[in-house]
Amino acid sequence: MYIYIIDDDDAVRESTQLLIQSSDLTATIKTFSSGEEFLSADLLSTTGCVLLDIRMPGMNGVEVLKRIKEEQSDLTVIMISGHGDIPKAVETMKAGAYSFIEKPFSDTEIINVVTEGLEVSQKSHVKAELKHKAEATISKLTPREKEVLDKLVEGLLNKVIAYELGISTRTVEVHRARIMEKLEVKSCLLYTSPSPRDRG
Repeated sequence: MYIYIIDDDDAVRESTQLLIQSSDLTATIKTFSSGEEFLSADLLSTTGCVLLDIRMPGMNGVEVLKRIKEEQSDLTVIMISGHGDIPKAVETMKAGAYSFIEKPFSDTEIINVVTEGLEVSQKSHVKAELKHKAEATISKLTPREKEVLDKLVEGLLNKVIAYELGISTRTVEVHRARIMEKLEVKSCLLYTSPSPRDRG
């Protein structure tokens, strides 16, 4: 896990880094003086939290946030706003920021929000991995097996699936067995309660 601090103010970067280092958070901390420097480091595929200042020379915080979101990164972005930047901070929330904190922020406030941000990023990463694994597994199925799987997920009985696909019940059973083997499951979702269509 990583914590990235992006701020053109040297004092803010250093003090924020020291604060986080003195906490119980276990993450690697990296600092950047601009959005361009951060993006050029090619870190969007990592997992962690970004503390991002709204107002910076060159690319501002909103522009950096949009780039992070465009890449569908698992990084959680927390905007740092100065006094009077609240309307801009609200804009960043709409653009996908997890939260924003206003300068000057308290030690407890920033540690709490960074802790939450790291947890959210980790959950997002795990969810993305599970989705990728599921898609890879489903890709092993033949077109007919995918059709049968769709019907099974609907909760249809074998005889109903056979009727709707114009195949024999025995063929459905064979496809079902192969699906379970490829998906490496024993029952999971493939033995569901009859749908209203079956009961009728």
